[in-house]
This record gives sequence, structure tokens and C-alpha cells, in this order.
Amino acid sequence: MSNRSWFYAANGQQQGPFPEAQLRDLIARGTVRADTLVWTEGMSGWQRAGEIAGLVPRSSGPASVPLPGSPSPVVASGGYKGGPLSIDFGILEFTWRTIVLLIGLFFIIPAPWALVWYLKWLVPCVDVPGRPNLSFTGGAMTIVPWFFGAIVLAIAIALTDRDWLMNLMFPVQVALYWLFLKWFVTNLASDGQPLGLSFSGSFWAYLGWTILTVLSVFTIVGWAWVYTAWIQWFCRNLQGTRREAVFIGSGLEFLWRAIVALIACGFIIPIPWMYRWMWRWLASQTVLAERNLQGSA
Repeated sequence: MSNRSWFYAANGQQQGPFPEAQLRDLIARGTVRADTLVWTEGMSGWQRAGEIAGLVPRSSGPASVPLPGSPSPVVASGGYKGGPLSIDFGILEFTWRTIVLLIGLFFIIPAPWALVWYLKWLVPCVDVPGRPNLSFTGGAMTIVPWFFGAIVLAIAIALTDRDWLMNLMFPVQVALYWLFLKWFVTNLASDGQPLGLSFSGSFWAYLGWTILTVLSVFTIVGWAWVYTAWIQWFCRNLQGTRREAVFIGSGLEFLWRAIVALIACGFIIPIPWMYRWMWRWLASQTVLAERNLQGSA
């Protein structure tokens, strides 16, 4: 029997690691089913347990019924495709496009157009199961009023020379990020057709997560767990489709990868490779599952 350690996804959380003998026991007891997403070292991404040869015994018995409050099983019929997201892009293209974006942000005025141009390149690099040809359809003029409005406010506050007024800029910046997030999600499309997504997280919740993340920096390592929980909160608030995105990465995994990336980026040259490495991991930990429709029409 293999000595590999396994992980499985349940209720939006990563469970494990488990020795293979224990995983098979969980399968025998019905805790891990054929539609449960599992992963072990050497696999390129998360897969349903039933797709892995020899892992789940074939049974002609009745299908298992999900427990109340648990995610609905991932269905292989009806054209539905579950599984993890993935992202890939060329290092050279990423480097020169990022440099152009940074120049645009530095000169402020071209920033909205540079950002939209960058997103229209980056979003198609993401592969979403069942959603071919992902694209971004947003236009720069939508965010121009928010962006330059915030700049005018910052200038006005600076001219008053009142230190206490500077505290207003923090919630204003958070509001800009929140509006950007809602705008970004709304403008995602597949095969040229809008996905109909929306982000339902409130501004106050987003502000709370931002403050918590800032405070967690003082714990030295706790920010990784907070950031992971923040991503999970973001995924739970994506609305508009029958599938839901579930982030199953752990804080510990995020922490050690971030430390490795930070050390490598200190040498400057590896920055693009580290950026791609981190984004590939984040994408692989974002899994699509059938949304729990209990209580819905």
C-alpha cells in the first residue's frame, strides 16, 4: 500500500493530511465519496476521488445523499465540469506588461487605462473548468470617476493641513478597492458572453477584513491565516451561477510559499517566476463545486 499522504475537500475546507490507509477507511465509511475532491503529492491539481484509478471501489448501490449544510456533490453529467482553476502566462510577456502597468500607475492619469489593458491580458490566462475563453469586458471610463474623485479628495485634505483628516483616506482607499472588486467580477465573460457574476460582500465586511489583515501583520505569521480566510470569504460572496468557487488552501501552505517567494524576490531576477508560481498555487486551490441549492427555488 502507498505511503502517500492525502487531502480532501469538505465544507469549503481542506482536510488532512491522511495516510492512504486512513483515506480508504474514510471512503469505506462514506465520508469521502466518489465526487469528493482529493489531492496528494505528484498530482497536478485536485481531482474527484472516483476519477483516480483504484481509489474508490465501484458500487452498484444507491447514491449517497449529502448531509444538510454540506456542498452538493459535483456532477459529471449535464455538461458540468468541476475542479480547480489554473493560470499560465509567459514570463517575458508578463514582465514587459507589468513594467508598462507600473509606469502607467506612476504617472497617475493613465492608470485606469493601463489597468484595464493589463486585465484584458491577464484574465484570459486563467482557465476555468466549463467556462472557455474567459475574458474581461470592463472599460476604463467606468472607474475614472472613483479614481480621480479619490485623488481630488486626497489633494483637498492635504491642502487643509489637518492631520486628523488624513485618517479619512484609509476608508476611502478601502472603498475604492471594494468598488474595483465589484466592478471586476461584474465584467467577467466567457466566449464573449457575460457570466452574470456579482460580488455580494458588503463594504463594512470588506473594511473589517482589511483592518484585521493590517493588525495580523504584527503577529508576524498570523496574516497568512487571515488572508486565507479573507479569500474564502470572497469566494462565498461570489453570486450569479449554479457553481461556487471554494478556496481550500491552508494558512500554513500560504505562509511557507510567501516566505520562499519573498526570499527569492530579494534577488530581483526571480520576481516574475515567483509571481507565476504563487498565482498557479492560488488558482489550483480555488475549486469549482456545485452550489448547495437547498432552500432555493
